[in-house]
Amino acid sequence: MAGAQSKGRGRNGRHWMSPLGNLHASLLLINPAPPHKAPELGFVAGLAVYDALRACLSGSAPLAIKWPNDILHAGAKLAGLLLESTALPNGRFATVVGIGVNCCQHPANTAYPATDLASLTREPIAPEAVFEVLSSAMSHWLSTWAQGTNFAAIRAEWLKRANGIGEPIIVQRLTDRLSGIFETIDANGRLMLRQNEARIAIETGDIFFAAPGIGSAQACAISASEDAPHSSQSSGLASRQVTGVGK
Repeated sequence: MAGAQSKGRGRNGRHWMSPLGNLHASLLLINPAPPHKAPELGFVAGLAVYDALRACLSGSAPLAIKWPNDILHAGAKLAGLLLESTALPNGRFATVVGIGVNCCQHPANTAYPATDLASLTREPIAPEAVFEVLSSAMSHWLSTWAQGTNFAAIRAEWLKRANGIGEPIIVQRLTDRLSGIFETIDANGRLMLRQNEARIAIETGDIFFAAPGIGSAQACAISASEDAPHSSQSSGLASRQVTGVGK
């Protein structure tokens, strides 16, 4: 856990605002699961951060997880994650889960709204307090995941907390743009887009939709994983960024 970061970054090297008073934490896991399972940790960590923030706010707080692992409050970004994995020289496999929570302030002029805990609660919440409940929640969900043998349970719980399921979205990929209904995520964590009778598995891209509670005219940009879970490009080897988003 760091008090502040001078070179915080998110997906694709985007700058990550990391001021004093917000939570900046990293979890290092050695051989957490077979390498092809590593991207699932984004969903595991997303559940942990969601539950930690739920504990810091009232039980009725309008929290949701946006695919794959950002946490929203009423459509505004409250926290984000970044996963990176690499093969170590001794044959072991390492994954780092980076977690950022807006405790006392949030960035302005972002592509979609952001918020922070202090603005929501009208009182300061120390990052150490958030870290304490996050640690407990992370331990619980890692145990549930069971080294990648129980992603089905993680997926089911993630879907209960997901933002935008059943809503129309636009997916911007590198070479094209698709529109359809955000139907679900599949057993590999890919977003399933329904277009009439067809279903398309989305492995990477940026999705846009109207966030609940902030009006249909206000688009909320969802940054997808840099590499898709379980794809040949997202095994997490060779220091590839396997999932995550920056602010």
